[in-house]
Amino acid sequence: MKFIPQSIAEIVLIETVIHGDERGYFSETFRQDKFEEAIGYKVNFLQDNESKSSRGILRGLHFQLPPFAQSKLVRVVEGEVLDVAVDIRTGSPTFGQHVSVLLSGENKRQLFIPRGFAHGFVVLSDMAIFSYKVDNYYSAESDRGLAFDDKELDIGWQLSKEELQLSIKDQKQPVLENLGQCFSYGVSYYA
Repeated sequence: MKFIPQSIAEIVLIETVIHGDERGYFSETFRQDKFEEAIGYKVNFLQDNESKSSRGILRGLHFQLPPFAQSKLVRVVEGEVLDVAVDIRTGSPTFGQHVSVLLSGENKRQLFIPRGFAHGFVVLSDMAIFSYKVDNYYSAESDRGLAFDDKELDIGWQLSKEELQLSIKDQKQPVLENLGQCFSYGVSYYA
């Protein structure tokens, strides 16, 4: 596995080694010791989730408030998505900035999004199966979001606004300016 810090260093792109022959392929998609060595701290993933979505479905930008904040390790099993993480840590030198990465069943890349970031993705292929690990359970009371189309964020979703399909909840999320302080830069949200 190759671990590549992104323009926001806490977000890490993971490229896996693919071993293939005429029978198919094999790939190690997660290994706790190498993962923790690369990011520099312990993350205890508790749950795996999977979603299937069609082209234009945009899910996000989501996060959970402390103490129910979540780190995510995301990947695409089939299809292609544009995956986006936004720094929402007040006081961070990269506050309001984002990282976007193409993840696909073909490139087998993964993205690690730590606590303190809002996360979302849009499906670029006809269909995509999106899989991810989280290190905290879902909490409806702490579930929050950020407007996907906030002009301050300037996210290029690669599809026109008319092509996008969002849940009613995601259509009504606040812009960054109205989000309030959810996370503080320099504070560890890990036990």
